[in-house]
Amino acid sequence: MKLKITTASQRAFSLLEVMIAIGIFFMSVFVILSLVSSSLANARRLQRPMVDAAMIASELSLTNKIVEMDQSGDFGELYPGYNWTASINEVQSNKLFQVDYIVRRDANKEIMQTMSVLFFRPQSPAGSLDGATVGKR
Repeated sequence: MKLKITTASQRAFSLLEVMIAIGIFFMSVFVILSLVSSSLANARRLQRPMVDAAMIASELSLTNKIVEMDQSGDFGELYPGYNWTASINEVQSNKLFQVDYIVRRDANKEIMQTMSVLFFRPQSPAGSLDGATVGKR
């Protein structure tokens, strides 16, 4: 009759195996936390409306004449709580105008978007570079 003698070292994990298992566990936890964090950030972005200054620029592109001036307005019921400003300047004496748009949120005046657009409108009245005597309004 043979008796089997087992020692405690044969039934337990070694310290190295435990450390490797803990490392794998924490790496997987950090990966899961980063995925949850990025999903929450994307969900927050979806809740905020994406207001685009191109809507205002498209309206100005329909006109044949541009006059140097500063304009402002809001988006009405489409995007309540947002407003825009536009600064129209002649940048070349050949009726080339640069329009700088700024879209802000009313609550804290946070700038949401800026955009610059160049328009060539040869039918426009003389601007400051063409010798106009009237300054900006």
